Amino acid sequence: MGIIVNQSAKNLVTTYVGFGIGAINTLFLYTHFLTPEYYGLVGFLLSAANLIWPLMAFGVHNTLVKFYSAYKTKEEQDKLLSVILLLPLGIALLLGTLGYFSYGLLLDYFSDGNTLVKPYIWMIFVIAMATAYFEIFFSWAKIHYKSVFGNFMKEVFHRLGISLLLLMVFMKWLTVKEFVFALSGLFVLRTLVMLLYAFKLYLPKIHFSFPANRSFILKYSSLILIAGSVAMVLLDLDKVMIERFLPIEMVAVYGIAVYISSVIAVPSRAMHQITYPMTATLLNNRDKKGLKDLYEKSSLNLLLVSGLIFLLIVTNVHQLYRLVPEEYQIDFSIVVLISCVKLYDSLLGNNNSIMFNSDYYRLVLAVGVFLAGLAFVLNLLLIPNLGIFGAALATFLAFAIYNTAKIWIVYQKFHIQPFTLQTFYGLGVIILFSFTFYFWDFNLHPVFNILLKSFIIIGAYMLVIYFLKLSKDINGLVKKFIKLP
Repeated sequence: MGIIVNQSAKNLVTTYVGFGIGAINTLFLYTHFLTPEYYGLVGFLLSAANLIWPLMAFGVHNTLVKFYSAYKTKEEQDKLLSVILLLPLGIALLLGTLGYFSYGLLLDYFSDGNTLVKPYIWMIFVIAMATAYFEIFFSWAKIHYKSVFGNFMKEVFHRLGISLLLLMVFMKWLTVKEFVFALSGLFVLRTLVMLLYAFKLYLPKIHFSFPANRSFILKYSSLILIAGSVAMVLLDLDKVMIERFLPIEMVAVYGIAVYISSVIAVPSRAMHQITYPMTATLLNNRDKKGLKDLYEKSSLNLLLVSGLIFLLIVTNVHQLYRLVPEEYQIDFSIVVLISCVKLYDSLLGNNNSIMFNSDYYRLVLAVGVFLAGLAFVLNLLLIPNLGIFGAALATFLAFAIYNTAKIWIVYQKFHIQPFTLQTFYGLGVIILFSFTFYFWDFNLHPVFNILLKSFIIIGAYMLVIYFLKLSKDINGLVKKFIKLP
């Protein structure tokens, strides 16, 4: 776990810096420098692009991680890298041609609803293509166990760029419309920087032929394409459907709640960058003991770290929303529902890595396709009747079923599961702290209230976790920085 802890710790820092910048953007800069309608527009464009980019990538970013270590010669590895580079380009050209001839239909779709979206539809394609290739070059770095720079580009770079663009809007150096156009350029720039870094790590010799196991690679990529699309549908379908059924400013209102809750997933995202290629190697080497150990440790460590963030969000949510303009206020139960989804995601540990790097990814794929359809139906039924709470409830139900199914599949096929006795102790501590601190507030300004309350929660939580000795890895990190018995 040494390399995992080392790079995960670095990724955690950069990811939290990125999320901190994103929090400033989400809660303050967007809400004060853009109107709710334009804020909702930005949220819709990014969510729609997230639904499309897995289709453009064709799953090759995951294919690269799975198969690269399996090829032992430089020529075969170069052939794989060549396929990874060229295949998405062909798909993007195909989709671009299709989009060009169906552009009129897209404009007609938005004619009766939120017409603000119409001039910016093309940006969805640009952001999606840039994101697809960024993920490919990020995976390029991961296979060399160099995830820190890529994680910085993924989590910090574009958020910092958005902050600068928003400040330019405030200084009247950019109009709001120019800001929306510049946003797509920012994603393109991020991809170009990642391309240069990936080629610096290793510049392959381009081959116009497939490596060995061509049919298996194409089959795996196509199935991972569907799996990636399912994951993005479950993540962003709610925001896209809110745009269809509710005023576009409600996308911004809901997006703030989602962003607050998404901070819980930061440790998982940070650890995933390095556990994904390591899981692929363990599976390729048929190291079942190492796989079981990694599964249990990643689940427990993520639960304990993400659980602390869950506590800070749930117990401070009322004070946090006192800092947001009134037009963005939301029922706290929406934040709690989405936060529970993110905490359950963390509890899975490296489950996704096991599924998508094994021969059983077809099973979770079938379940995922079914649940993506279920999520669509749930959103279709719940949003018109319950508004954005309906979107949160649909997301909660879909992910609860999806995650449970993934745990069951790994257990059935590998006879391992992520839970230990320490897992239940950890859940008990999180539940106890949630009820203890939820109703406890100081009669102070919201910022000071949040800071003081969070300081107390962090200190008490860390002491309990440390002295209960729930995680050797966390206790080891604590001892490196603090002298405790």
